[in-house]
Amino acid sequence: MPVVALNQPVDDFEAPATGDQTIRLSDLRGKNVVIYFYPKDNTPGCTTEGQDFRDRMDAFDAMDTIILGVSRDGLKAHENFRAKHQFPFHLISDMDETVCQHFDVIKLKKLYGKEYMGIDRSTFLIDKEGILRQEWRSVKVKGHADEVLEATRNL
Repeated sequence: MPVVALNQPVDDFEAPATGDQTIRLSDLRGKNVVIYFYPKDNTPGCTTEGQDFRDRMDAFDAMDTIILGVSRDGLKAHENFRAKHQFPFHLISDMDETVCQHFDVIKLKKLYGKEYMGIDRSTFLIDKEGILRQEWRSVKVKGHADEVLEATRNL
């Protein structure tokens, strides 16, 4: 699968998600889509990021924008994470890294001196026609959801 490029159409993909759904990007045409990739359910930064998007959901809804979170966690972990924090959006399980590879978010990371391949916290804003309009890579959580909201307002 090719990697997405700014101001270009995003190729269709499908992946399993919470709520016993299969998310297909093509099914979301006509709405703006925010896809945010995060490393792991129930970790401090990932929890805060999800809560920040949750807390701005009314504003995103008003702009006809769908939020989708993506990590390599399984659906059971996603369902628990989503319920625990009352996320009003779905979480995609990308255990085989298909969607992660599509958006090129798997990077070499370091933790306590060990190197490993993991998700680089990243967010992508796709407009109603399926065009990638903005991307954020190596995201810092604080203030990020507000940045994405502002970019969505400017579409």
